[in-house]
Amino acid sequence: MSQGTSGHTEVISTQDKGRGLTVQRIRLQVSAGPDQGAEIASSAEKLTIGSAPGNDLVLADPTVSRFHAELVRERGGYRLRDLDSTNGTKVDHVRITEALVEDGCTLVFGNTSVRFSLVAGQDVVPLHPEPRFGRLVGDSAVMRALFAQLARLAATDATVLIEGESGTGKELVAEALHQQSPRASGPFVVVDCGSIPAELVESELFGHEKGAFTGATHDRRGAFEAAHGGTLFLDEIGELPLAVQPRLLRALERRQVKRVGSDAFRSVDVRFVAATHRDLRGAVNRGEFREDLYFRLAVGMVRVPPLRAHLEDLPHLLQHLWEETFRTLGVPPRPYTAPSPETMRQLSSLPWRGNVRELRNFVERSVAMSGALDTSFAQSASQETAPGMPTVRVDLPYKEAKEAWLDHFEAAYLRHRLSAAGGNVSQMAREAEVDRAHVIKLLRKHAVR
Repeated sequence: MSQGTSGHTEVISTQDKGRGLTVQRIRLQVSAGPDQGAEIASSAEKLTIGSAPGNDLVLADPTVSRFHAELVRERGGYRLRDLDSTNGTKVDHVRITEALVEDGCTLVFGNTSVRFSLVAGQDVVPLHPEPRFGRLVGDSAVMRALFAQLARLAATDATVLIEGESGTGKELVAEALHQQSPRASGPFVVVDCGSIPAELVESELFGHEKGAFTGATHDRRGAFEAAHGGTLFLDEIGELPLAVQPRLLRALERRQVKRVGSDAFRSVDVRFVAATHRDLRGAVNRGEFREDLYFRLAVGMVRVPPLRAHLEDLPHLLQHLWEETFRTLGVPPRPYTAPSPETMRQLSSLPWRGNVRELRNFVERSVAMSGALDTSFAQSASQETAPGMPTVRVDLPYKEAKEAWLDHFEAAYLRHRLSAAGGNVSQMAREAEVDRAHVIKLLRKHAVR
């Protein structure tokens, strides 16, 4: 095994450990500040620095935020990112929002200086033996490392927080954790915290009694009770109103819920999984998310990589999505033909801001429009091509012809807006100035993902 010099990762095969991912160990050593002399050495995918207990490097400096910054291992090295700290983060005395760091550089958090260095040694991260886990697909080292982590977590009952950009498949991760767990025979209940009106969140989560509020015409159990014996998946947990967070924390700690309008607590046997595209540590710093709730959720941490971090999985994903699309549409399948090298080069050069969701949309459009993978359908919806334009149906009554054109407009507008927002539905709704719940309804109507 060769010694790395730039913090990069590579795949190795050893007889004693099996197929694994080698990762460079790093050291963080406090060179100036109240904690001078303190240090940590690690090869973890993510390290956090801050004053709150639970950070990997905990600093007593009062100028350091609760969650000040994080170091994330990437292909090519480690990236330092400021977490909306009060006093900022610097690399070699230059203030940054995020930056790749090099061996020997000095990181400054508030009034504390920390030396970043590579350690003479590497660790091996185990990889999953199969190129899939549940409905997740990927043969790259980064995905197999994720599958191995999920396999370990699935065997436990630990609460899991899934982080990742929109469109990376966080719900599939939660579903796979449930399906591979001892609770697989129980219910898997999904709650999208971002799509529920603020005034109905408590009722959705905890249920309500008849007469608890206007419109409560009967008793209703909430998501916690519905998930009894199984898994409750709280998607977009970062959108949960601050006022509701204390009640969620109590439910997580006590495994008891109280319906709105009731004085009695009900015990629930539930495994909790949450997901977010937001940076919850930054939200804690801004006072938008409770620190104690964050730690209660982040018992097991899973980071789903963006598509650009494992583009070598494109051929595998394209074939999988091709076959899945025909099953979804309910039409006779067509044999999959691997794209030409030039087509793969073009697809690999795209940013894929919407990640696997955007890739799925590309495959579905290709199947629907031409029956073959066509890179023209991977471009932004703002550049609509001729095959996607509907003809004017003069054979139809005026109302029906107008509705056909309206459907085309809605679908094209949604695709463009969703792509521009990087697949982030909440951001898309804000920029389009449309209620998020209505946006979700339109996305489902036109099968835009």
